[in-house]
Amino acid sequence: MGADCYTDHDLVVAKVRDRMAVSKQAAETFDGEQLNLRKLIELEVRKQYQIEITNRFAALENLSDDEDINRAWENIKDNIKTSAKETLGLQQLKQHKPWFDEECLGFLDQRKQAKMQWIHDPSQSNEDNLNNVRHDASRHFRNKTKAYLKAKIEELETNSKLKNFGDLYRGISYFNPAPVPWGLCVPSPL
Repeated sequence: MGADCYTDHDLVVAKVRDRMAVSKQAAETFDGEQLNLRKLIELEVRKQYQIEITNRFAALENLSDDEDINRAWENIKDNIKTSAKETLGLQQLKQHKPWFDEECLGFLDQRKQAKMQWIHDPSQSNEDNLNNVRHDASRHFRNKTKAYLKAKIEELETNSKLKNFGDLYRGISYFNPAPVPWGLCVPSPL
């Protein structure tokens, strides 16, 4: 009922006991937010951040010495985070499927409703309806993906003709985000 995927398999429920470990890197990110550190390249933003930090630490100097060390650290950490958020802002998360829009969401809803109708009444007409809706949704998603990729390729061609190499290489890295290490490219002698 909760999984909505294109399959003819039935879901199986099982109880699994597992222990999850939190990586150190994941524990260091605060509140799942990432700061836009690229703004520090700009001289004006960097100066504004320095001024903001200086002002906040000047206010911390007036605190008493008998304060708990943990509380003092929390104050310092909060001041740094607040200054960075105000000055730099948060980094926008990358959208994984930029072609996905409201129309695609409508097809997903139709597919989900057809599946629920088939689950409640597994008649042949409901099964045929579900298969038709799945087919239409898949075709729509495939066409949207093709149109998006075609537009991206045309953009790459334009950047190549205009010799705009920065945008050209950024666009190429969109299609191949993780380069293969050189050691893996060399065939091993047998």
